[in-house]
Order: sequence, then C-alpha cells, then structure tokens
Amino acid sequence: MLIHSRPFDHPDAVKLNDQVQLEYAERYGDEGDVTPLDPSMFVPPHGLYLLAYDEQDRPVATGGWRTQNHNADGYEDGDAEIKRMFVIPEGRGRGLARRMLAALEEDARAAGRTRMVLETGDQQPEAVALYTSCGYTVCDVKFGHYRTYDSSICMAKPLRQP
Repeated sequence: MLIHSRPFDHPDAVKLNDQVQLEYAERYGDEGDVTPLDPSMFVPPHGLYLLAYDEQDRPVATGGWRTQNHNADGYEDGDAEIKRMFVIPEGRGRGLARRMLAALEEDARAAGRTRMVLETGDQQPEAVALYTSCGYTVCDVKFGHYRTYDSSICMAKPLRQP
C-alpha cells in the first residue's frame, strides 16, 4: 500500500467520500455525515488529507486531519480532528486504517498539534475498537457537529507526552 497526500476534492477522495457517506447512511438511517467540510481545511500545515492505493493503483483508504482550536463546538486549543477515515470493504482487515491513522498522527504532531480528536458513533464498533487499540479514550466532554447526539462518541489521544 502506498499513502499519498491528496486534496480533499481530488477525484479519488470524492469517490471514497461518496462510499463512506453511503455506509454512514446505511448504518444510521440518515443522509450521512453532514459536518461542513471544505478542501481548504486539509491544506498543510493546518491539515492533511491522505489516500492509500493498492498494488493496482486503486484508492482503498482515506483519512484526514484538520486544525481545531477552542471554539463553541467544544474543541480545545491544539486539537487536530480526524475526518473521513475509511477503508473500502474489500481492503479491511489488513491494517490499512491503523497505518493511515499513524500517518495522520505523525503529521499532526509535526504541525505542532497536541491532541488528536475524533467523533464516531455507536453504530461503528469497528472504529471504536480501532481507536481504543491505538490509545484513544472516550472524552467526558463531547465536541463537534454531533456532540448533542446520544449516538455520538468523542475520543481523543494526546500527541505529546505530558
């Protein structure tokens, strides 16, 4: 697997985003994740968007991070928020999400971010298991677009040792 930085609006990113939105809609019975996102949010050094490609140069995984600081949505100064982590169904179980997550954490740390945060949901047990196994813990105070939803699970991991 090769991981490349790509714009959030790159055709391969759009293709995988459409796939993950369908999966969210199926799992939650709604229109998918409506969190407002813009390609400019993922431009270094304030964010990064990655695509992973298989040996046939097909996009198989995606993920990004964007800068967040203290605001009304509950974020803290120094936060890097993970968005659109996704592995296509036929690519799952091979460690792609773990590799993507590690690359995002490394980049956010290098950009001076101090905490990686994410929102997931109770209909994504695989995501919760992945993040937990990678050192993320559930936050006492929720943040983000879905912070008022009972199904929302907010998790965080320090990027710097105290």
